[in-house]
Amino acid sequence: MDTTAGKMIAVPPGQVTLSDRRTQRSWSVDLAPYEIAAFPVTQALYAQVTGQRPSTARGDELPVESVSWWDAVRFCNALSEQERIPSAYHFCADGEGVEWDASAGGYRLPSEAEWEHACRAGTTGPHYGPLDEVAWYRDNSHERIHEVGGRRPNPWGLYDVLGNVWEWCWDVYDAEVYGECRVLRGGGWFDEHWSCRASARRRSHPTFQVDDVGFRVARSLVR
Repeated sequence: MDTTAGKMIAVPPGQVTLSDRRTQRSWSVDLAPYEIAAFPVTQALYAQVTGQRPSTARGDELPVESVSWWDAVRFCNALSEQERIPSAYHFCADGEGVEWDASAGGYRLPSEAEWEHACRAGTTGPHYGPLDEVAWYRDNSHERIHEVGGRRPNPWGLYDVLGNVWEWCWDVYDAEVYGECRVLRGGGWFDEHWSCRASARRRSHPTFQVDDVGFRVARSLVR
């Protein structure tokens, strides 16, 4: 990946505790080291890989948005194929399912635990810095999306983890209650401050597309 928006950050191993306000449940996850993109996928990178520009707002350095979870996982495989590395995802023959090959080093969506671990970057509060300095959200965004990298990064060098666009994660939110819905993290440009927190969780159907939802890529470190 040879664009600034494609820079990957090495994330150390660790443990993260996830929580769900709806169920008042919390659970801990141990994580091996991995890589995650410093920026959300930009419109320029998305177009370079797929030939498509689905976003409502237009600008090469804006985060790609109006992309579904399915769009995101297909992009990950297309990027892996472009770079001639083994794809992380295998699609079922009927087109209705996808499996993550954890032994492959191709691009993929971060797991929810990986996303929060990377977002926190060793911090313990709701944000990795003063919200107005690190995130575009309703109070400072002028109700529009912004180019990636315009706010202060977190301690590990990740930009726009909070605010600007929500980010798709790999995980199913709660299959028993919400079926196929997948996890979204980070908050967006139109959200109030309470949605732009390291622990905030949202869900949506994997076919959902809207102008404040995008994604960033991750990679497993395969020996």
